[in-house]
Amino acid sequence: MLMIETEKPSQRNSSLALERLRIIVDQLSAEGVDQLPTERELSETIGVGRRAVRRALEVLEAEDKIWRRQGAGTFIGSAPSRPDQQLLSLHENSNMLEVMEVRLQLEPALARLAALRATSSDIASMRDLAAKVAKAGDMDSRELWDSALHRSIARAAKNALYLALFDVVDRVRQDSAWRHVREAVRTRDAIKLYRSQHVDIITAIETRDPLKAERAMRAHLMALQERLLYHSESETSDAG
Repeated sequence: MLMIETEKPSQRNSSLALERLRIIVDQLSAEGVDQLPTERELSETIGVGRRAVRRALEVLEAEDKIWRRQGAGTFIGSAPSRPDQQLLSLHENSNMLEVMEVRLQLEPALARLAALRATSSDIASMRDLAAKVAKAGDMDSRELWDSALHRSIARAAKNALYLALFDVVDRVRQDSAWRHVREAVRTRDAIKLYRSQHVDIITAIETRDPLKAERAMRAHLMALQERLLYHSESETSDAG
């Protein structure tokens, strides 16, 4: 009797996920977006389980089409060269307040350059990512899209060295050890303020106003720094 081999449902789902993910990666890359949505969002978009999405992502990663960074998300393209051990352990010798000091020096300058150099595609990507931040309903999605938005501004500055510096700082910022701190300062009022500030930054970039873009980014980061300081002082008081 002739036996016909058929695909199992899980195999069909993985094949479908891989096929659709290839299309999604190509589309996002063409739009200048370099980060994929979360596994949960991809699962809902494609209509398959997260396990099928995860398998498909593993294939794309093996093909060097994407790369993943723990705590930050999945990115399109080849993985950057592996940083040395000192960079990997930076979070162990730093803290969130030090990260904010560096961000306040770096990101306003990036916003200023973005106002001078961003393309219409760059700005459209910023708008799209800001909308995703605003709609995010959980901490993982909120962190993913917020990081992607700030990186899109860094990319729009069109300076490879600045972008590399941004990635180092962002990697330290996203460390899972500080996850509770990042979420603790995101109160309902704070999230509403950050959304408004994101709009101000992007509008200044779109209207080609470098000084306004720089000031808007600085105001945004200082608002976050203020909440981190308050949280840090509260924890110190509680410990005492």
